Amino acid sequence: MSGNHSGGGAMAGLFVVLLTVYFTTLSHASPTILSDLNAPKFRHSRLAKSAIQRQTSNEEQSQLWTPLEHQGWKPCSESDAASTVPEKSEGYVQVFLDGGLNQQRMGICDAVVVAKILNATLVIPQLEVNPVWQDSSSFEDIFDVDHFINALKDDVAIVKELPDEFSWSTREYYGVAIRPTRIKTAPVHASANWYLENVSPVLRSYGIAAIAPFSHRLTFDNMPKYLQHLRCKVNFQALAFVPHIRQLGDALITRLRFPPSEDNMVSNNYLREVTDLKPKQGGGKFAVLHLRFDKDMAAHSACDFGGGKAENLALAKYRQVIWGGRVINSQFTDEELRSQGRCPLTPEEVGLLLAALGFDNNTRLYLASHKVYGGERRVSALRSLFPLMEDKKSLASSEERALIKGKASLLAAVDYYVGMHSDIFVSASPGNMHNAMVGHRTYNNMKTIRPNMALLGQLFLNKTLTWPEFQESVIKGHENRQGQIRLRKPKQSLYTYPAPDCMCQA
Repeated sequence: MSGNHSGGGAMAGLFVVLLTVYFTTLSHASPTILSDLNAPKFRHSRLAKSAIQRQTSNEEQSQLWTPLEHQGWKPCSESDAASTVPEKSEGYVQVFLDGGLNQQRMGICDAVVVAKILNATLVIPQLEVNPVWQDSSSFEDIFDVDHFINALKDDVAIVKELPDEFSWSTREYYGVAIRPTRIKTAPVHASANWYLENVSPVLRSYGIAAIAPFSHRLTFDNMPKYLQHLRCKVNFQALAFVPHIRQLGDALITRLRFPPSEDNMVSNNYLREVTDLKPKQGGGKFAVLHLRFDKDMAAHSACDFGGGKAENLALAKYRQVIWGGRVINSQFTDEELRSQGRCPLTPEEVGLLLAALGFDNNTRLYLASHKVYGGERRVSALRSLFPLMEDKKSLASSEERALIKGKASLLAAVDYYVGMHSDIFVSASPGNMHNAMVGHRTYNNMKTIRPNMALLGQLFLNKTLTWPEFQESVIKGHENRQGQIRLRKPKQSLYTYPAPDCMCQA
């Protein structure tokens, strides 16, 4: 990944010229153009100019891309005597899961454990239509059902659908009236005893219990070890994506590691061709950047992103419509929010972070993102710093992406799969994707960079910082944020902090 310094210098020079032309053009632009571009391409232009001209040594590149050393922990794989399927099931447990892919993923893991607690048979969880993305993908559309059932066959009985005698138990049935078989009072982080006391009687009386809502309805604390191990087994072993997700993901990974020449990018059958390749040696390294900077996040943060009064007013109006007066952040100034690390990083700021950490402009960077607020005008700042940045659209044809088009959960599944096979993963902001990836990569001892939001907020507020000062502060502030084991504390999720519940000291 060290790159050619003379070639890198020429490329850096070209971008400096482009940057100068951009600002010169913008200063003479008409009011109409200015209104379209009122979020400046570079808000931190002084740092950006230095970042574009950056040079990194071979030693720096080697250190950056070196995998994590063994940290004294390994995944726990031993089974427990309590992990057996009961001879007689107490009945069927249904759960209805809302949220996006990764919130649903955690709910699936909890559902298996609740079925275990109740000595019940789990019906494959039903995924609710996401109200934001309008995605109706089912469990079977995302995850390999047969693998899921087989992986857990010694732990919990699981069926794909209810027998005919319970076919009436549907989301529509529960949506029109109060039903005795529906459990809708499960508290957040309910204990195992709560389920035994409140759900077991329903199972005994009716043979079925439907729990909704269910997300975050099982505690992480004071749980028997075998149940925690079961949670880990579901998350890290039983949940595998369907074959077409894995196939597309493998093709993207191959194209990132072995960039194709223009000569062999002409065929629509490239997915099959590239997947069949068996390179003799490992290819180049690549990083995945999960960039969450959507309109909801920007508005909810109540931060100023440099788009001027028009943007601030538009976000304030959107915030009022969606959340009313319930956004606490709006009580603070932008400076206060940034210094506390409560402002999501813009694409430009993420790019400056990566550049300061040593990623050069030859880095193969995969952008895992749904929709960036501000569109290409904001993404272009990141692209200027990393011209080899790719995403699903740039790496795969529309034909190859046909099965996932317009399906937020499947798009996220591809990003998750690619992220789990990257040399380095960087999550630009907290959230369910961040939590799931950090936990899964920690479990596998993989390098994962967690931005120090408070530090970065303070650095970006300081307009007098030179590039060397900025880089030194960033490097020092991220020394221990690159995948080091952090033991789970009370109330924290084992899906984010898998040690010690899912891991054993080696």
